[in-house]
Amino acid sequence: MRLRPLIQLTVLAGATVFSLPTVSLPALGAEEAKPDPVLAQMVASPARSPQFQARDAARHPLQELAFFGLAPDQTVVEISPSGGYWTEILAPYLHDRGTYYAAANPRGTDSAYANRENAAFDAKLAADPARYGKVKVTEFGRGRFDIAPAGSADLIVTFRNLHNWMAGGYADEAMAAFYQALKPGGILGIEDHRASDAQPQDPKATSGYVRQDYAIALARKTGFELVASSEINANPKDSKDWPEGVWTLPPTLALKDRDRDRYLAVGEADNFVLKFRKPLQ
Repeated sequence: MRLRPLIQLTVLAGATVFSLPTVSLPALGAEEAKPDPVLAQMVASPARSPQFQARDAARHPLQELAFFGLAPDQTVVEISPSGGYWTEILAPYLHDRGTYYAAANPRGTDSAYANRENAAFDAKLAADPARYGKVKVTEFGRGRFDIAPAGSADLIVTFRNLHNWMAGGYADEAMAAFYQALKPGGILGIEDHRASDAQPQDPKATSGYVRQDYAIALARKTGFELVASSEINANPKDSKDWPEGVWTLPPTLALKDRDRDRYLAVGEADNFVLKFRKPLQ
């Protein structure tokens, strides 16, 4: 029988927050993975947007995708591709031998933000059919989890989105959808802004930060096994106590010119990178 961490409730200042008991976890680190030279070419491609390439030093796309075990013949689902940072790498890499599902915002909703994002993403794909003509766009959001056929995906990846599902109240449903879409033995890769272990977890993640042990417990509750964690996107300069949450830091810079140099010096947030596996049945 697989033991799962318990989640305790604590009430502070009238708000319910999650407090996790101290548990002993195995020492986990980035698995040694030699990046595919073809993937390296995709990351270095001049066809990528300059504003995305400028963020590579903080996001480490080549190393992170290698850590997740990306291969060119896989069926890969990216959850919430948004502006297309990862699409510009994944779509051409998987074009010839693999399959790339981009699980974007649900269609036909009243959300102006979602509609704008969808329109921009659709336009991006349509503008370069040679690179993006084989992208399969599906839907992901509250009540809309048809991200890929059941048991079809080798790898599901999502980058800095878990806090949004927590805010929307559907993190459990999201994890269940990932579990259903993955093949037995398939991999789930999650990156998000790492909260301090010294503070209980806000269940809505209103600051944009998520405790790493909370994310692990959430995935394990669904049935996933933790394979490894990576510190590739760690940032010890991030004190995680900013006036506008994680959005105080770049690239958002929510305070605009106020203390701008200070936040640019901190850089992008401290992020955990976690690799889970759907067990073999």
